[in-house]
Amino acid sequence: MKIELPPILAPTESATVSPGADEPVCFHCGTPCGGAAVWHAGQAFCCHGCRTVFELLAESGLGHFYDLGKQAGIRIKTATREDQFRHLDDPAVRERLVDFADDRTCRVTLRIPAIHCVACVWLLENLFRLHSAIGRTEVNFPRREAAVTFDPARLKLSGLVALLSSLGYEPVFNLADLGTSSAPSVPRRLWLQLGVAGFAFGNVMMLSLPGYLGMESAGNPALARFLGIVSLGLALPVVFYSAADYWRSAWQCLRQRTLTIELPLAIGMAALFGQSLYEITRGLGPGYLDSLTGLVFFLLCGRLFQQKTYDRLSFDRDYQSFFPLSVVRQTTQGETTVALARLRVGDRLRLRHGELIPADARLVSGPALIDYSFVTGESDPVARQPGDYLYAGGQQTGAAIVVEIVKPVSQSYLTSLWSHAAFTKTRTPTLQTLTNRLSRGFVVGLAVVALSTAAYWALTNPALTWWTFTAVLIVACPCALALAAPFALGTAQRWLARQNVFLKNPQVLETLARVEAIVFDKTGTLTAPRQAAVTWTGGQLSVDEAADVAALAEHSTHPLAREISEAWKARWTGNGGEPETGPITDFQDHPGRGLAGRRRYRRIQLGSARWLREWGVTVPADFPETEAPAGATVHCALDGVYRGHYRIVSRLRPRTDDLIGGLAPRFDLALLSGDNERERQTFRALFGERAGLHFNQTPLGKLDFIRRLQQTGKTTMMVGDGLNDAGALRQSDVGVAVVEQIGAFSPASDVILEASQVGRLPALLRFARLAVGVVYVSFGLSVIYNGVGISFAARGVLSPLVAAVLMPLSSVSVVAFACGATIWAARRCGFTGGGGGPA
Repeated sequence: MKIELPPILAPTESATVSPGADEPVCFHCGTPCGGAAVWHAGQAFCCHGCRTVFELLAESGLGHFYDLGKQAGIRIKTATREDQFRHLDDPAVRERLVDFADDRTCRVTLRIPAIHCVACVWLLENLFRLHSAIGRTEVNFPRREAAVTFDPARLKLSGLVALLSSLGYEPVFNLADLGTSSAPSVPRRLWLQLGVAGFAFGNVMMLSLPGYLGMESAGNPALARFLGIVSLGLALPVVFYSAADYWRSAWQCLRQRTLTIELPLAIGMAALFGQSLYEITRGLGPGYLDSLTGLVFFLLCGRLFQQKTYDRLSFDRDYQSFFPLSVVRQTTQGETTVALARLRVGDRLRLRHGELIPADARLVSGPALIDYSFVTGESDPVARQPGDYLYAGGQQTGAAIVVEIVKPVSQSYLTSLWSHAAFTKTRTPTLQTLTNRLSRGFVVGLAVVALSTAAYWALTNPALTWWTFTAVLIVACPCALALAAPFALGTAQRWLARQNVFLKNPQVLETLARVEAIVFDKTGTLTAPRQAAVTWTGGQLSVDEAADVAALAEHSTHPLAREISEAWKARWTGNGGEPETGPITDFQDHPGRGLAGRRRYRRIQLGSARWLREWGVTVPADFPETEAPAGATVHCALDGVYRGHYRIVSRLRPRTDDLIGGLAPRFDLALLSGDNERERQTFRALFGERAGLHFNQTPLGKLDFIRRLQQTGKTTMMVGDGLNDAGALRQSDVGVAVVEQIGAFSPASDVILEASQVGRLPALLRFARLAVGVVYVSFGLSVIYNGVGISFAARGVLSPLVAAVLMPLSSVSVVAFACGATIWAARRCGFTGGGGGPA
């Protein structure tokens, strides 16, 4: 099907060139037009491409793009043809590029280096207004990536890429590197800039040595002037190459009428260079080139430090530490549970109902019913047959299936599922808000102080005017303010991951520190799996019937279903002959109510008495939900006939009394359970009189309880297994999913807690409070440093070179304190670095 692209670089009619005296700049990209300006609607453009993009945006109602910053666009350098990217539609190439594709939806993540400002993000997120086949666009600004969802029936991948290229945002592809991951690296250009600055700084310092030793008067004036010119020659590459990014950032600030730290730094460097150039050319002195080259060198050292540390901090750089999904791998020796890091192409995995497909795979045994709502937002499951291609991020919603991995695990893609917009919660990130407010006020205040200092010395001692002005601008830096929260909370996140406590993002710690009420689910959260007493009451089941019931239960990840399955394996293996085998078909899971499926000719149902009655099954009247025996009761029907029930009496996890006892004095506690009330007295003794105990709760009832608790103004944490309480986890301010070594991933949660770590919740909450406290102390240290440094610089006792040394040292010291204090707090709370620790 032919794709109609906007005629971005199609030949257009001749345009009038303005004969104005002043050289115009392009309204779209800011490039000087020279004598070839193309005029349209009273605006100048450097080429027909920029003019056509302007027309396209205006016609599509995207004229506000230019309100976000003058000349905010990207210059169109080469013509874009529709067939230029046709190779991307080759099935083999397309399969390697896309994250997901079916007949209606395709999702692809593109790397776009041209993304450089908020206007770029705004334009890309409004692509749907340029082409109706484009749905949602999510931009990851730090990674310069855009994830685009579109309709492949109306827009090919080549057409999407051509549209982006025509706007100046051509994606970069490296097909040889697809499916592989690389370690974070510092750009080669930064290393070169640093090397040039370091070489010049060392040599200029050496040439300035006679002046430092007071030997300039004894030497030859002509030699002194020659050395000054040599120093100037060494400084020129530093000014125009090593410091190029600072000039560029300052120019962007002037164009967009904004104020960032780069602008006063650029002014300070320009002042030093201008003063030095004047003194050397007029023979008045050696200038301040040693300070200038040293300043640039140490600024670049600080930038290198920030680049490396931010790369280390990035959430999805080490997915083995942050994404706790594990899966069941089939081998010739049987089934084993493995982490994602150990998956390889060709591995066969067994996925049960509710489990996530960790990588692109082909269906080996099925059929499968895949829910791609995490990927596309569409909740309708998609039926797949053996041999079909399955995309990572899908969730099996039917009976257990076997898949074969055909593509390596994509760590950043799986991580993005946890942060999907569908599971985003509205929070107030107080630390980020405070950081932004302090940084903005800091830059404005710094400019005022620097100008006031320059004005004072211009009246009292003009020789120190530029010296003090530059020193004030350099010694003060908001970088330490900006680094405090990311490094303290990021260190806490990494440290907790070593303890099998996984946070969706570092900001979760802020909310954990404010928690006032904690709500627990019972089954699978406070009770231990595979330690329950399972008894059957009812008519005798044959070996085949019991095997069919156990097979249905085995397809579910619910704790009660697993107990039934494990009880069958322990009781019937080797007893009563070999049962008939066969796959479970027509599998249905009704969360909080029951399971249904068919094996061979037999219809099987497991669930609550109320649910079975809704299906027309006659359940004995002596089993009302509120008067059942202690423990959980799971009723069973075969072919619509009631056969009996399982009673499952679960044991509490070890040290549960210590867990509740550690939380009760500080927090409001509540228990939600779908089981009957016969265990009320047991849990009343455990939770105390102040706690609310609520039984016979449906998933919707749990969600409503959380909502009512939040309406009282309490910051609420929900602790559950992520199965019947996914809605409550999402509704809560902090959702904690307690998981065993299974792949039932719950993206509605904010914290994924390995089951053995439940008893450490009090320590986790205390650690969160301490980590947030470390951030505030780091803020205070940064403010004190800047205040002291500015006071010395304003008095003229601090040279720009020393200020340049102190500037990165302030960032290093704040980061070192934030990381060190956070690790100390972790150890104080019992989170040592060696592993899981006690439950």
